[in-house]
Amino acid sequence: MKAIGLYKYLPIEHKESLIEENIDRPVPTQRDLLVKIKAISINPVDVKVRSPKEKEEEALKILGWDACGVVEEVGPDCSIFKPGDKVYYAGSITRPGSYSEYQLVDERIVGKKPETLSDAEAAALPLTAITAWEGLFDRLGIDLHNKQENTNKTILIIGGAGGVGSAAIQLAKLAGLTVISTASREESTKWVKELGSDLVINHHQSFRPQLEKFGYSEVDYIFCLNNTDQHWESMGDVIIPQGKICSIVENSKPLDLNVLKSKSATFVWEFMFTRAMYQTTDMVKQHELLTSLSQLIEEGQFRTTLKETISPINADNLRKAHEMVETGQMIGKVVLESF
Repeated sequence: MKAIGLYKYLPIEHKESLIEENIDRPVPTQRDLLVKIKAISINPVDVKVRSPKEKEEEALKILGWDACGVVEEVGPDCSIFKPGDKVYYAGSITRPGSYSEYQLVDERIVGKKPETLSDAEAAALPLTAITAWEGLFDRLGIDLHNKQENTNKTILIIGGAGGVGSAAIQLAKLAGLTVISTASREESTKWVKELGSDLVINHHQSFRPQLEKFGYSEVDYIFCLNNTDQHWESMGDVIIPQGKICSIVENSKPLDLNVLKSKSATFVWEFMFTRAMYQTTDMVKQHELLTSLSQLIEEGQFRTTLKETISPINADNLRKAHEMVETGQMIGKVVLESF
């Protein structure tokens, strides 16, 4: 099968930063599915893993953590899916990724592809939607089904126009929250409003004065999807006493937790690979949430965040997509389809 990956960690403009090879097709065991890939999407984690470093790989390292495809074969212990099923998933960061014609993935982190979406539209969603879902409902403890309780509560989503933000805005609105997103450009502001954000502020400016213009001095929840270091003091300033903050962006310098002490505020991380990486006992929750997301999509309550499609899937086009994501100004998601 064709696979695209790397041996050396190089700048994306280098021809060897992503290369194509023919390798043996893997065989599913235990609860693994062998999926024939139809479409993949590119995330910031792809760029981060590929970023230049001294390390070299002995075998081709295949990247990619978003895919839509068809189940070709199943392992002997599989009980959820069968050959021919159309699926979508984000996979595991500890296993070969989706830049290949076929991929092995544990069925417990796989969802049934929404029938109303194309392959590209479905491939845009898993990693970002799982991250948004877990961040809001598992980490921040928001109840998706209790709109009455949530109707007077606010959430600040820092970095609303990216892939995770685009999913989080929609889910937070479905939960009944007042959604305040940050965006800094005209096109990103327009995008977050289209997705349902009630208010928009600029993350390059101080939060409190902007919130006060809309009648808010503090917010109940904060979901940080952009530069935890930069926004740490501002988040501590505007979180309500006993409020909750979740971030997906690792810090590069120590965080002063004393900023949150007097407010008894909660800070929690979200990393969507945790369940697969550690084979947690509740690993199947990712299958369940992707199933729930498919239902919301079928009901017209959630839309894909696909913004651009590139074809076919090859090294040249993957380098092009990586360059787009590296700018840090992506709105929604970019997807590649068809080998």
